[in-house]
Amino acid sequence: MKFVDKLLKIARENDSLVCVGLDTDLDKVPKHLLREDDPIFAFNRSIIDSTSDLVCAYKPNLAFYEVFGSRGWEALKKTCEYIPRQIPIILDGKRGDIGNTARMYARAVFETLGGDAVTVNAYMGKDALLPFLEYEDKCSFVLCLTSNQGAQDFQLSKVEGQPLYEMVARKVVGWNEKGNCGLVVGATYPEQLRSIREMAASLPILIPGVGAQSGDLESTVRFGTDKNGELAIINSSRAILYASSKEDFAEAARSETAKLRDSINRCRKG
Repeated sequence: MKFVDKLLKIARENDSLVCVGLDTDLDKVPKHLLREDDPIFAFNRSIIDSTSDLVCAYKPNLAFYEVFGSRGWEALKKTCEYIPRQIPIILDGKRGDIGNTARMYARAVFETLGGDAVTVNAYMGKDALLPFLEYEDKCSFVLCLTSNQGAQDFQLSKVEGQPLYEMVARKVVGWNEKGNCGLVVGATYPEQLRSIREMAASLPILIPGVGAQSGDLESTVRFGTDKNGELAIINSSRAILYASSKEDFAEAARSETAKLRDSINRCRKG
């Protein structure tokens, strides 16, 4: 099944555009979990159990696992295997290199970990992405306009009168020959999100920046979804994962996820 089809199927089934970012930080998880043999996986398992009927995707951020070496990699692998098969897994590593290096990155995320999608960096050009795009049923989300303050350093700069992020969006639309490209656009830039959606009408857009980064939800939904109110993947990590630091953390995460889903749906249908 193509990534977009898998995404649409679960988004409709769960009536949700919410992606939970599994940025699991051992300094923030409830202290009682630290007694577990694998506290990272124990935390993730509880979050998944409590939210899997409310989401359209999960997005583990690779840095939070790689920092622990083989122990973290094993926790990540178990997490990916535990996520229900019908829910897409977006592995957030912002990979971007050329030749055999890119090929190994692609094999790692799509074959070893079994991810459905990955975030990639196009700064080195199309040949840095080709090994990822060879996986026709997967999706490569290309950084276009990110939610951080530093996006202004390069992404908003103009090249021959055109913003760099627009050049990236147009290139990715052209690279989408196999229907396996997406874009990453931050919720903190709603007007730019609108112009990107107009250029990339049929691409899924991964949208970080709501919640802790204070992106405007109504504008995000209005400008980020396609003409059918779909194909936007609205990510929230810290606001959901750490809604509580006590033993009720999973219930609190569920409550925050449901609240976000319902708020998004009011904007979609309002």
